[in-house]
Amino acid sequence: MNICVIGAGASGCMCAIILARNGHKVTLLEKNHKIGRKLYITGKGRCNLTNAVTGNEFLNNVVNGSKFMLSSETRFNSADTMNFFESLGVPLKIERGNRVFPVSDKSSDIIDALYNELKRQKVDLRLETNVNDIIIDKEKAVGVITDTNEYYDAVVVATGGKSYEATGSTGDGYKWAQQTGHNVIKPVPSLVGINVDDKDIFALEGLSLKNVSVSAWVGGDCIYSSPVGEMLFTSGGISGPIVLTMSAHINRIDAKKVKVCIDFKPSVYEKQLRERIDREISLLGAKQVSSLLEELLPKSICGIVASRIGVLMEDKANQLSAEKRILLAHTLKNFELSVNSYEGFDRAVVTSGGVSTKNISPRNMQSKIIKNLYFIGEVLDVDATTGGFNLQIAFSTAVACASDVKEDK
Repeated sequence: MNICVIGAGASGCMCAIILARNGHKVTLLEKNHKIGRKLYITGKGRCNLTNAVTGNEFLNNVVNGSKFMLSSETRFNSADTMNFFESLGVPLKIERGNRVFPVSDKSSDIIDALYNELKRQKVDLRLETNVNDIIIDKEKAVGVITDTNEYYDAVVVATGGKSYEATGSTGDGYKWAQQTGHNVIKPVPSLVGINVDDKDIFALEGLSLKNVSVSAWVGGDCIYSSPVGEMLFTSGGISGPIVLTMSAHINRIDAKKVKVCIDFKPSVYEKQLRERIDREISLLGAKQVSSLLEELLPKSICGIVASRIGVLMEDKANQLSAEKRILLAHTLKNFELSVNSYEGFDRAVVTSGGVSTKNISPRNMQSKIIKNLYFIGEVLDVDATTGGFNLQIAFSTAVACASDVKEDK
């Protein structure tokens, strides 16, 4: 078959390679001047290309579309992704949280490996080529429109989402999907930082915390609680791994209705923490509240906590009332922030939303509406938490498509 793949990101490159290996004639069209623009910045330039977990653990990290991903993940999982890149000469390593990176810590090694394999498989890679539309004839994809009409036996849309628009993710795939009768779930930024109204924390910009947890609350109900991990204070709010993951679970809720609570001491219950505070005070005696708080928190946070519970850093620790001690323990377990907004697509790691999986076959990613038209990767309404899971979605859907693409007469 003569097949056109639109978009030379992670999913598009993988799909083109597997298609070519399977004997198809493949044309890969990319609007940028090089492939893998978004791959280049993934994992802060190190390229966290998958996560070395079991299938069930992978699916547990898929926020939207886990059932849809079952078939393709079974066909091509994280171990297969690792074997694929190591077979291309890229040695890999597994770091904390089972995150997989190239040993070199260079995303360019992953991109170079893909580029070289595209050439080895004789894929017709055409850079700086804009696709203006998909040609549909009698409810069947028969080609694409670039500068001219180009005809193919099948078309694969791998155009990504809307995150990091500078990399070429401008939502073209959504437009084509809607024009051809597919339902598109409204795209929203995911894996983003959270902006808050609490100006007292703005001075903490750059402070990183380990072994904390966060939770999101709406109207007194906890709608998400994170595992213990790392977070970061920003100029206008919070970010870091556990915050980014939380955003994937709350990004369709009106931000101004959300309260976030930081648990600075997730390993102990509030009652246990209160008992520890009493012990610390008995040891400190007449020393200042500042000394007590510095036993419990990074120094830069202490003044903020003192202000929130209504005490002065210069007060005597042993003069804290029982009520203040209870309030201190509660504040350390429930440091509340009022959410103002979520960061936008320009800061989002991935896009949540996209082509509805109800319109797509999970076996091979073919449209159920238009014959010979396929959608793979981030353009689909499938997204996951941080840690390499979203790239695995790209690779799994690409291989499912490439392994089972056939002309539907």
